[in-house]
Amino acid sequence: MLNLTPFLKAYSLYRGHQLSKQNPVECQRQILNKLVQKAKDTQFGQQYNFRKVTSVETYQETVPLRTYEDFWKEFWEPCFPHVKDCTWPGTITCFPVSSGTSSGTTKFIPYTKEMNASNAKAGLDVLVHHVSNRPQTKLLGGLNFMLGGSTVLKEEAPGIYSGDLSGISVKNLPWWIRPRYFPNEDLALLSNWEEKIQRLAEESLTKDIRTLSGVPSWMLIFIDKLAELKPHLPRKLSSYFPNLELVIHGGVNFTPYYDQFQELLDGSHAELREVYPASEGFIAIGDRGYGEGLRLLLDTDIFFEFIPVDELDHATPTRHWVGNIEEGINYAIALTTCAGLWSYVIGDTVRFIDTEIPRLLITGRTSYSLSAFGEHLIAEEVEDAVHTALTSLGLRVTDYCVGAVFPQDTGELGGHLYIMELTDEGHSAQEADKASLLIDQRLCERNEDYEAHRAEGFGLKAPRVEFVPHGFFAAWMKSRGKLGGQNKVPRLVSKPELFEDLCTFLKTEYASSKH
Repeated sequence: MLNLTPFLKAYSLYRGHQLSKQNPVECQRQILNKLVQKAKDTQFGQQYNFRKVTSVETYQETVPLRTYEDFWKEFWEPCFPHVKDCTWPGTITCFPVSSGTSSGTTKFIPYTKEMNASNAKAGLDVLVHHVSNRPQTKLLGGLNFMLGGSTVLKEEAPGIYSGDLSGISVKNLPWWIRPRYFPNEDLALLSNWEEKIQRLAEESLTKDIRTLSGVPSWMLIFIDKLAELKPHLPRKLSSYFPNLELVIHGGVNFTPYYDQFQELLDGSHAELREVYPASEGFIAIGDRGYGEGLRLLLDTDIFFEFIPVDELDHATPTRHWVGNIEEGINYAIALTTCAGLWSYVIGDTVRFIDTEIPRLLITGRTSYSLSAFGEHLIAEEVEDAVHTALTSLGLRVTDYCVGAVFPQDTGELGGHLYIMELTDEGHSAQEADKASLLIDQRLCERNEDYEAHRAEGFGLKAPRVEFVPHGFFAAWMKSRGKLGGQNKVPRLVSKPELFEDLCTFLKTEYASSKH
C-alpha cells in the first residue's frame, strides 16, 4: 500500500498557510452569502426572499431560529422521503439518523454531497493539525480505525437512504482513504454491537493501526476487549498498536476519561485530539492541547450563530456570530449549512475562550439541565462537581447519569440520584456517601439557586450516589436498542420518563439478571 503521508504533509503546508491568513468575520460573511445564493430558488429561499438577503444582519432579521421539530413539520415531513428543492436545491439522498441523546426522539437530518465535502475538509483539518504538531508523522502508512456504528443503511425509497452517520460517512469515503480505512465492509456492516466489538478487537490486533477514533466510553470497552484477548500484555495502547499516532475522541465531555487515556498512552508516541462533529455538521477541532479549546471551522460551508442560553425562550433572542461573540458567555449554537439547515438550533451549548481565532469549550446541551425543583443546574456544573468529587476520592468513572427523584409522600423533599459506573468494582456504600457529600458541596459553591434550595433542607434533599456494576450502562443501552457506535449515555436527564426507565432497569430487570 502506497504511503500517502508525503502528500498529506504537502497539503498540510498549504492548508496551514491558508488557516494562518484566515479572517474569521469575512470568511463567515462569504459562507453565508454563498449558502443564501445557492438556495435562493428553493421553497425556503423563496419563502424568505433570499434574493434580497445581502448581509448577516438582513439574514438574521429575515430568517427565524428553528428547531428540528419546526423544520420537520413545516418542510420535510410533508414530502419525506422525497425531499426535493425544499430547503436545499436538488433531492436529498441521505438522512443521518440522530436518536437524540437526551430526548430519545429519532431525527432524520438532511445530508448532501456538499455536506459530505464539508465533512471531508474538516476531517482533513484534523490530520493537518496533527502534522503541524508531529512533522515526522507516518500517519497514512497504515490504517485508520473508526469505532463507529453499523454501516447498514435503510432504503427509504429508491436511491434514498437513512442510517447512522458513521455508515453514511463510510459509504462516501474518498477513494484515497478507502484502502486505509478499518474495518472492512463486512465487519462494518455488523449491527450486533457485542459481536462487532469481539470481531473488531480480534482483527485489529493483526493490523497496522495508526489512528483510532470514537466515543471515549466505547473506546474503553473496546480496549477492555483487547486486554481480554492479550492478557499477558500490559494494558497499554502501545502493546496492541505499536505504530499508533493519533487517538481522536469526541461526543462527550472528555474530563472524566482524561487520566485513563493518559495511562493507556503511556509508552506510546500517539497524541490525543478532540473533535466536535454533529449529525448536522462538523463544528470544531482541537488544534492545541487538552483543555485549550476547539477551533471553530469557519470555511466548511457552515455559518454559525450563537444565542445566550438564558435568552432561548425569548420571543426575539440576541443572535451573535463570529463578528460579535464574547468570551465567557454560555451560548446555544444554531447552524446554517450546505444541507439546507437555516438557523437550526442543534441543542448544544458552548463557551468561547478566544474570539480572535474563535476557540470554544463544549459546556453541554440546552436540554442537559436539572431544574425539577427550581435548582437550575446546567451540565457544566454537574460535570465539574462529579469530576471534583471522584478525583478527590481517587475514583474513576466509566459512565454516569443523573436525574430527579420526585417525592412519594406529602412533606417529603425531592432530590437527585447519581447512578455511576466506575472503572473498578467493590466500592462501599460509605464511599458513595462521601461522593454525594462532595458533589453537594461543590454544587453549592458554584450555583446559588442550588445552594438556596439545599439550605437547611428547604427545597431539595441531599443528592444520593449509587454505584453500579461494570457493564450496567451497556446493558441498559442494549435494552433500549442503543448499544454502541454513536449512541451515548445521557449524563443529565430532565425527561422524567427516561430517568424512570433507567431507575426501573436498575431495580428490576438488571438486578434480576445478576442473580
